Amino acid sequence: MGRRSHVVVVPYPAQGHVSPLMKFAYKLAENGIKVTFVNADFIHDKIMSALPQNFKHNIPITLVSISTGPAPNHDDTIESIKSIASNMPCNLQKLIENINRDNNDEHVSCVVADITAWWAIEVAERLGIKRAAVVPFGVGNLALSLHASKLIESGIIDVHGTPFKDELIYLSKETPPWNSKELLWSMPNETLAGKFVFRHFTLKTIETVKSSDWILVNSFYELEQSDYDLIPDALPIGPLIMRDDYGPFPGNFWQEDSSCLNWLDQQPQGSVIYAAFGSTAVCNQQQIDELAYGFELIGQPFLWVVRSNFTQDEKGVAFPQGFKERVGKYGKTVEWAPQEKVLAHPSIACFFSHCGWNSTIEGVSRGVPYLCWPYFVDQMRNSYYICETWKVGLRVFPDEDGIVTRYQIKSKMDKLLSDQHIKANSLKLKDLASKSVSEGGVSFKNFMNFIEEIKD
Repeated sequence: MGRRSHVVVVPYPAQGHVSPLMKFAYKLAENGIKVTFVNADFIHDKIMSALPQNFKHNIPITLVSISTGPAPNHDDTIESIKSIASNMPCNLQKLIENINRDNNDEHVSCVVADITAWWAIEVAERLGIKRAAVVPFGVGNLALSLHASKLIESGIIDVHGTPFKDELIYLSKETPPWNSKELLWSMPNETLAGKFVFRHFTLKTIETVKSSDWILVNSFYELEQSDYDLIPDALPIGPLIMRDDYGPFPGNFWQEDSSCLNWLDQQPQGSVIYAAFGSTAVCNQQQIDELAYGFELIGQPFLWVVRSNFTQDEKGVAFPQGFKERVGKYGKTVEWAPQEKVLAHPSIACFFSHCGWNSTIEGVSRGVPYLCWPYFVDQMRNSYYICETWKVGLRVFPDEDGIVTRYQIKSKMDKLLSDQHIKANSLKLKDLASKSVSEGGVSFKNFMNFIEEIKD
């Protein structure tokens, strides 16, 4: 039997990182590459629990887990990160060594790792294996990370990433600026966590890029052209999109509720507001009430993804009294949705989003306008791009009490849905995204070149 290229794919253990790496793994498998997808044990358990039983044997890649040691305390960001970085590298190395010992014809030829899982790149380097770092966020934020040392030297930020002045930060005349309060490592009301993220992720990114043979970005050149010009070695390979014939997506932490697709079939074309705020953001009861009343005020069909842990209340999510009965004829809530299929549905009018990069790139690829409500880290930058650079959306802002009110939601949504320029710009980006991954597109060429290089 001839030797077959074997790639180990390692995401950072979080929903927004597992998802794009899983899509990338599927694309590798489509092109004849053997793929072993390595998750932290607690993430692997979530994924397997979310998958329908009859689908678990039809996955074209191998899903395995490695231990993070003692269960990470997910209420403590810093301790969770330390636990992962301390325990996963040695267990990953043992896994790769065991694979290479037991499979003479399928030795691991390349490690593809999330750029924030820098320790996986270090393991591959120690073992003399080719390594590719995948950037699961926009290339603009990668550029910011790679310029962090220069920003420190220039006296713009201190060694902890804290800006000295409240002013816009420019990397070049061509690239959009950063708000000094909305940087990649900015975390609301968590100063220590922000400093920790800057030290253990942002500064580590510089070393990881130097150690990697490829830097692959889930984006496309035309979307962030001026930022790519700052990093000529970064290769766009996106948007990473799942094919419809794959069935349930094996990268979710919650089981997809596909009943919403049948519900969408019954709604008028271009009428439904799709609202989903990612896997991390949480709201207090007042904010949940304002969201609910906002949808009532708008009065048109909506599909709202409400995770079981979307609230800060231990009792779970509680809607205003009588809300579900009042909106029963035109509103639907689900715990988790097949998002790409939802965004591609002809009944969708817009996307009310937290603007995580996955949601950003998925919505852009489907030509959907945005109402932006960013929460932290890269979401702020993504929202700026959506509203100010690409001009495909509007943004809501919390009031002095930290609440986005029903009245602001109503007024911004009315403005968004009536703006023909935003709709036209959205369709233009959809066309550019499609061309990028079609034969002859920049992302298509970059991905196929990568496939050929790891097969050598």
